[in-house]
Amino acid sequence: MEALLIGLIDTSPFQRLRRIRQLGTANLTFHGAESSRFTHSLGVMVIARRAFDRLAVMYSELKSHRAAVLCAALLHDVGHGPFSHTAEEVFGGHHEHWTVRILEQAAEIRERLDHFSPTLRSEIEQIYRHQHPVPCVWQLVSSQLDCDRIDYLMRDSYSTGASYGQLDLDRIILALDYDPASQQLIVARKGLGAIEHYLVVRYFMYAQIYNHPKNLVATWVLEQLISRARILMAAGKLEADDTMTAWLSCEIDMLPLDQYLAQDDYGLYYHLQRWQTHKDLILADLCQRFVNRRLPKATDISQYTYAQQQDILSAARCQAYEQVPDTDVYVSLRHIRNRGYTLYQRGIKLKTPEGLVAISQLSPLVQTLIQPCHRTWLLHPADMPTAEILQKFELVDTNTTKGN
Repeated sequence: MEALLIGLIDTSPFQRLRRIRQLGTANLTFHGAESSRFTHSLGVMVIARRAFDRLAVMYSELKSHRAAVLCAALLHDVGHGPFSHTAEEVFGGHHEHWTVRILEQAAEIRERLDHFSPTLRSEIEQIYRHQHPVPCVWQLVSSQLDCDRIDYLMRDSYSTGASYGQLDLDRIILALDYDPASQQLIVARKGLGAIEHYLVVRYFMYAQIYNHPKNLVATWVLEQLISRARILMAAGKLEADDTMTAWLSCEIDMLPLDQYLAQDDYGLYYHLQRWQTHKDLILADLCQRFVNRRLPKATDISQYTYAQQQDILSAARCQAYEQVPDTDVYVSLRHIRNRGYTLYQRGIKLKTPEGLVAISQLSPLVQTLIQPCHRTWLLHPADMPTAEILQKFELVDTNTTKGN
């Protein structure tokens, strides 16, 4: 088992994760956010090993699934593109799709898995598709309370300096249990406090880190410049290497495997550097803004009605008309919806004397976290006086988020 894990780590597709940032563009806001998908994947596997081995001691029927759980935990993010989830927003495509394709088509990985066991690869794919006959097996890797989330919350809070992201890993692992009747991953009743803390941490990490307004504007600039690059590429007015040409010209999920794996943060940044001097003024300007962190600003307009938000957008574009070459590119809205807890993949069940009970039925705190929080941001040039625009409406908010 250990030789298999080491062999998988040493493969080219897994080593590529060293060149994929864990937090996408967040390093432009939180300057310690430089960790990679490589280190995260190792962390998920380590936590999965601790959690699974503890359960397997108490429930011996789980032992035969150890290889599938550890390999699935290790490889769960091997399909990510440059800047992780940001690539999915910018280029399209789905890293889950590519993870399965890599298992099937990357000879380095497929041959190692098949050599260990002829059924291991199909069992891992069942985990990723949430179709494994023992739900606990896939829930350890992908659920409301899984080893993936536990690792990224701890890792991301550390790298960004968010002290409220600290979790008590030992207490969480001790709280995990297995229900032989339903074969689900559950939580012991005494572990309710640890899981509540975990869910609160996740809520704050999304609200304050992952959906930070500076992250939103950085992703927005990247979206706009890639959209511009696609237009120029289609017109024959943009130079790029074969990999970037394929990423700009084709549907991402339909690319050949070698062209997908050839793209990473380094390749993308190389082209952004080159395009800073492109003859197209919009592409050049957007690349300069991203590379040199001269980003737009975001103003929170959540308190306005939807109709008012659209009017604010129109007014902002009118005001920016003579300042920017294309108002649709430089002025926009971002709608963010954050929920601290959902019933995704059966939710979290607690073990009580009366049987399994949904955590939301026992915890008023979790009931609160279920309520969605909506925020809307006006993204605009940094020197735009948004106060003048907002004063025209019934509610006035002159607070422009300046970021870091």
